[in-house]
Amino acid sequence: MLSVEHVTKKYGSYLALEDITLEFENGVYGLLAPNGAGKTTLLNMLTTLLLPTKGEILWEGTDIGALEKQYRNILGYLPQHFGYYRDNTPRQFLRYLAALKGMDGKTAAPRIQELLKLVALSDVADKKMKKFSGGMLQRVGIAQAMLNDPKLLILDEPTAGLDPRERVRFRNLIHSLSQNRIVILSTHIVSDIETIAGKIILLKNHELYCCKSPGELCNMLAGRVFEVPADRKLSKPYQLLGEHQTEAGTALRIVCETPPDGFSPVAPNLEDVFLYVYGDEGGE
Repeated sequence: MLSVEHVTKKYGSYLALEDITLEFENGVYGLLAPNGAGKTTLLNMLTTLLLPTKGEILWEGTDIGALEKQYRNILGYLPQHFGYYRDNTPRQFLRYLAALKGMDGKTAAPRIQELLKLVALSDVADKKMKKFSGGMLQRVGIAQAMLNDPKLLILDEPTAGLDPRERVRFRNLIHSLSQNRIVILSTHIVSDIETIAGKIILLKNHELYCCKSPGELCNMLAGRVFEVPADRKLSKPYQLLGEHQTEAGTALRIVCETPPDGFSPVAPNLEDVFLYVYGDEGGE
């Protein structure tokens, strides 16, 4: 189990995160917040790239700083932008990283073959990566993060820049990898996690807002989300969540404490919760 206990991170006088307490067990956790809200700072502390200003992060009850290499041996990490050699093939690149991790060749070769099949790159295993699409490169990134069969897999904005088909493929892959490990996936794209995350962590104002299941989050707005025609004048105060086109014209999706006259509530979704919690925030 991974535990974050009263962790605060400051950069000089700037407070990035304050008093964060979380516990992680096997499964997928979505770390959801606007850009600039502190997601990457938290991940950098979980991967030991940064140290907390206050508090501690524990793996099975021991501080990860004290565990050092022992902790990194159970960790797999895909940063938002990972470095690679453009003239390398996936197989060459993974062999190189396996050597850096201290894996012997006899162990590394079958593991690499297994991972290339897992991420659907077997047919291009010996082609140079400079010709790869963004989605193919992200799959190489997943493979390198999985080389040591980690108990903790951390992914920072893994679907940024991917097309819808690649994002669906990526979500399916993450779901398959989460059966026997902790997967923490940081994103600001709601659809990336709404179907695969068992728990969703929301950060707001540098603090932990909540850590709940998608169903529990949607229940926060039960009976309070409505769709009304855009030309409808509303007398009651409301928060606009968005608008979309219907056969009858433009409809507004709103949060309102009491029903607008003549309208019934609609089922809230995770995007509604995100827009409700963060309003017009675009990061900090």
